[in-house]
Amino acid sequence: MIFVTVGTDLPFDRLVRVVDSWAAATGRDDVFAQIGYGGWEPSHIRFTKFLKPPEFIERFNSASMIISHAGMGTILSALHYGKPILVMPKRASLREHRNEHQLATARHMKEMARVNVAFDETELRQQLDQIHTLLPSRQIGSHASDSLIQGLKQFIGGT
Repeated sequence: MIFVTVGTDLPFDRLVRVVDSWAAATGRDDVFAQIGYGGWEPSHIRFTKFLKPPEFIERFNSASMIISHAGMGTILSALHYGKPILVMPKRASLREHRNEHQLATARHMKEMARVNVAFDETELRQQLDQIHTLLPSRQIGSHASDSLIQGLKQFIGGT
């Protein structure tokens, strides 16, 4: 199953429209989306506006691929569980978010080669058409590394 999530803040119809169109064109019937309170609803993929946390976790864990906004919580979860993830940042300039932090997050993650990134609808569609080639990056642990913890302790004056 491909799990699409747009977060819980502002709508992200732009991402959902592309995924819905792609699913229709390719005959994919294994897509489920959490779409939030957008002004548009898909007609070719299964969806709900919101999921309760246990159901969200269940769908996330059973997914073979995550398609998402560029929210750090979703990105870190995908990296922790070794899930391939394709993100498209919400844009404040398009009234999808309050500022452009997701654009900065997506740029940084792309530079680090940690996630698959599409910056607009055209790139998203191109990557969806190549979805079988999108691989997960290396898995991360559930805790900060010892060197990071030690560096933070030193920075704040600890031992």
